[in-house]
Amino acid sequence: MRWSRLFIPTLREDPAEAEVISHKLLLRAGYIRQLAAGIYNYLFLARRSLNRIVQIVREEMDAIGAQEMLLPALNPAEIWQESGRWEIMGNDMFRLKDRNGHDLCLGMTHEEVMTVIARNELHSYKQLPQIWYQIQTKFRDEPRPRSGLMRVRQFIMKDSYSFDMDAAGLDQAYQKHYDAYCRIFSRCGLQYLAVEAHTGAMGGSLSHEFMVKSPAGEDWVVECPKCGYSANLEKAVSRPAPPQAPDPEGDLSPEEFHTPGRKTIAEVAEFTNLPETSQIKSLVMVAKGEPVLVLLRGDHQLSETKFAAAVGTSDFRPAHPEEIVNWFGASAGSLGPVGVKNMRILADLALEGRRNMIAGANRDDYHLRHVTPGEDFEAQFSDLRHAASGDACVECGGEITLSKAIEIGHIFKLGYRYSDSMGVRVLNAEGKEVTPIMGCYGIGIERILTAAVELYADADGMALPTAIAPFHVVITPVNLGDAAQREAAEKIYQECLDAGVDALLDDRDERPGVKFKDADLIGIPYRITVGKKLAQGKVELVTRRGKQTAEVEAANAARCVAERVQLDLRG
Repeated sequence: MRWSRLFIPTLREDPAEAEVISHKLLLRAGYIRQLAAGIYNYLFLARRSLNRIVQIVREEMDAIGAQEMLLPALNPAEIWQESGRWEIMGNDMFRLKDRNGHDLCLGMTHEEVMTVIARNELHSYKQLPQIWYQIQTKFRDEPRPRSGLMRVRQFIMKDSYSFDMDAAGLDQAYQKHYDAYCRIFSRCGLQYLAVEAHTGAMGGSLSHEFMVKSPAGEDWVVECPKCGYSANLEKAVSRPAPPQAPDPEGDLSPEEFHTPGRKTIAEVAEFTNLPETSQIKSLVMVAKGEPVLVLLRGDHQLSETKFAAAVGTSDFRPAHPEEIVNWFGASAGSLGPVGVKNMRILADLALEGRRNMIAGANRDDYHLRHVTPGEDFEAQFSDLRHAASGDACVECGGEITLSKAIEIGHIFKLGYRYSDSMGVRVLNAEGKEVTPIMGCYGIGIERILTAAVELYADADGMALPTAIAPFHVVITPVNLGDAAQREAAEKIYQECLDAGVDALLDDRDERPGVKFKDADLIGIPYRITVGKKLAQGKVELVTRRGKQTAEVEAANAARCVAERVQLDLRG
């Protein structure tokens, strides 16, 4: 293609509304334009890159025997009500009514629709296993769209679903997807890792996320460099770092002391000259309408995901100030577990075995010293906290690290959640009705592009992997007024096309500096510059990533770049 005929609206300055690198560069390079909050137009270059990603995904899904479908984005409420997710999804789901008053929604995911197809069409074990997939637009009423294409309200997903007779079959389908995802992300040129994950609103027994580490990410990954353990922050378990000060010895009784105006853990630590690790943090939650007192070590943070697992529901919230006063007789900041009998008490495992700590006295401006969990109050101990840097790995004892990351894929063993609740039944070999077991597997198509931009951007723009770049090479004649340069560029361009290289000819009447800057900005992996050295039969072959330059024979330029492209695509 010829640049002069294309719509590539590049910008010289970073847009004011963009914060992360990928958002800035996708706007500057003319890939996207915002239509509304979290809703983007994908322009010519973006569409070409996304099409390449989709093709890689499609090839690898087809390779594991998956069958592509296309399902409606507009769903009737009834199927979501059957699964129980109509209410669970809350305000994240776009809901509407048709002219007859029937409730509808825009699909966030398609477990329900796929399960309806299975219910209507699968009747015998002879029809299983099945893996069905689609590449479809999804919708989520994101409360705070941000970071460009990373948190949006309309997005493209590959979602697939497996149906098997038993858990062994699901294990095979899950592993097929795991391996296919590794091939997909490797072919897309990403540096990624697979981590244990929480199943969330999808449900199920096992889940992995595929993550790209990046400062722009909104998720956190916990890793152990020593043994390779990895998990997302919601799922990660660890052994807490030791307290910063030893617990006082002795069988001491709780003792009240005055802490005027000290409400936070940090303020009480400063007042007592004892570290936060010597204190008990008290949080009051309301789960299914009932109060729950949650206890953590003072320096730890509550994992809402783990709390939900402990109470068996995602229907919870922090208690309101007036509720706290009514239940405890004191305000938040002076709360503690001693003497509490009117609610369930959950304590994090990091408090188990501790002695003589500080906790609120349930009296405003007063705390208790010498509080011993398990003796001065009874509680149910459970893993309730987020892992933290400096914790020890539960597998090998090595020190864990935390890194921000971008989620690009997620796979789940759903089990029987949807097939059972929505009445999918097939006959087994003995003629008995059984419920198939399911898995679901998602990839964010735009997330792959944004992760690649974040990984490989430099001061001059994007440096996309060859497999997902909109073009493989740009041929840039320095002086279009020079007939020899113009003719050589045309010849190399045609030779690239003949060799199967997706080439772009920059035939614009622009200064060389403008052409070079634009080529760097939009991220094309290779540039062939046709300039003054043509008089010696030479042209420059520039590798975008790292800005490596080599002189090659003009007659061999197309072959040289074709070899590099093929090497890149083979990985």
